[in-house]
Amino acid sequence: MKCEWVRQNIVFYVYNELEDDARYEVEQHLGRCPECAAELKATRNFHTAFSQAPVEEPEANLLAASRMRLQEALETTSQGAWWHRLVFEPANWLRQVRMAPALAAAIFIVGFGGGIGATYNYLGSRTGNGLAMIDRAPAQTPVEASAITGIRSVTQEPGSNQVSIKYDTISTQETQGSLNDQRIQQLLLFAARNNFNSGVRMDSVDVLTQASNDARVREALLYALENDTNPGVRLKALDGLSGFVRQDPMVRDAVLHALISDTSSGVRVQALRLVEPMKADSNVRAVLTRLAATDQNVSIKSQVRTMLAQTPEMD
Repeated sequence: MKCEWVRQNIVFYVYNELEDDARYEVEQHLGRCPECAAELKATRNFHTAFSQAPVEEPEANLLAASRMRLQEALETTSQGAWWHRLVFEPANWLRQVRMAPALAAAIFIVGFGGGIGATYNYLGSRTGNGLAMIDRAPAQTPVEASAITGIRSVTQEPGSNQVSIKYDTISTQETQGSLNDQRIQQLLLFAARNNFNSGVRMDSVDVLTQASNDARVREALLYALENDTNPGVRLKALDGLSGFVRQDPMVRDAVLHALISDTSSGVRVQALRLVEPMKADSNVRAVLTRLAATDQNVSIKSQVRTMLAQTPEMD
């Protein structure tokens, strides 16, 4: 890996904006390159100094108006060559302003605030796959979702429902409370859907499985099962949904979909176990019949055929 690429991405590394694989590559390079390690130290010092500055929260009306203007601009602006470079090659212009801290600070404030704000505005205006998005919660919430840039860690005290969550705004903050606390639930839902770190997503989903009776939590588990890229997270989501396969058609359909198309054999086997008690159901039986005839996984095909052989024929 070239030093130039690493230095272009150090700012994103410090602000936790890299994907897991890119983050791993950067960390491996930093361990053997003293020049890039010095660059990381300087960037972190700047981040620390910047985090200590007081932050003024924007007024709600200003934030809403800014979101609307940004959305209109995104829908009506045709991208030219300069716009393409600005959006898709941020490392080039970030490198040019790294010696100008004030300008860099302004860029990051506008970028993170506008980006997160636009995302929540967009998510709040639609539903996907029949699942309501997380900001269906009441408008007045203890944590301003538009100010959150990421969740660093989720920790539950053993033997209790007390949860500790570290999250980033412009600086890292931490909040603690019961799993029944609205602000804790909001942060967990945010982490389960949006966090860059698969380990944090897994911890969040693991804690949320303890409150799966809540409709918003169940929707988040469904979202994780259908969309998360980490099979461990999807398995955790299946655990949380296991008690609702029979009574909730949306859960049953999501588990059947995972059984048919999930890329992880472990997730598929777990989904098969969850639908086994419902093998006499016509929809479940149709899926099992299809898998028995065409599935490429020999083990799953064998289990399905055994299951069907033990199921009474339907008239």
